[in-house]
Amino acid sequence: MTAGRRLTDWAKRNVELRTLVVLALVVGGLWAFGELADEVLEGETRSLDETILLALRTPGDLADPIGPGWVEVMGRDLTALGGALVLSLFTAAVAGFFVIRRSWGMVAFLIASVGGGILLSHGAKLLFDRPRPDLVPHGVEVITSSFPSGHSMMAAVTYLTLGALVARVMPGRVLKAYILTLAVVMSAMVGVSRVYLGVHWPTDVLAGWLAGAAWAMACFLVARLLARRGAVEPEAAPEESGGLRGGAS
Repeated sequence: MTAGRRLTDWAKRNVELRTLVVLALVVGGLWAFGELADEVLEGETRSLDETILLALRTPGDLADPIGPGWVEVMGRDLTALGGALVLSLFTAAVAGFFVIRRSWGMVAFLIASVGGGILLSHGAKLLFDRPRPDLVPHGVEVITSSFPSGHSMMAAVTYLTLGALVARVMPGRVLKAYILTLAVVMSAMVGVSRVYLGVHWPTDVLAGWLAGAAWAMACFLVARLLARRGAVEPEAAPEESGGLRGGAS
């Protein structure tokens, strides 16, 4: 038997299809982020970025985003969902959920996952150091560099990671899908608001989404590995009934 055949047989016995799919998405997300970063550094995305940013402004008045005034107010409210304080509160709330379940391993893993992703976001911004858009006035105050969008990446890291960790211990596919959909929608709204308010190029936001989603999926895979070793709470089976129960510590 060839080495390739032995490797294939081992994978069939030990690796689940879902794990392979998620791993492929992680690799694909990181590859897409790298390709996008390369295009941004070479200036290839400038025209597209400017076109989208200008399309969200009232013709003849670049200081005025399209739509009535309440839309701009709503944009500021949505962008706050990606701020450090709000993300910390959501993280604390979900950590409390696992404390109630006495799943201490999940509490530690959750904090490490979200905290690590946020540190990665700050590191990426320092590495690329892309200037903020100067094409239109900013709708909110900003003090850091532009690529990747910190709000978009931190929102994706936090909401998608929290959503994935909570969904894996919830019974029923519908409930899992609802939690993950809510996490995706919240992450998307934060990113769109950053472009609407003129504080990020669209490619900044796309990069933040790609990196944040890849991080969240990687954390999901690590959680599955730790669950097999009894370090964190195991994933709930779809047919399990609801209710609080203690997890592995």
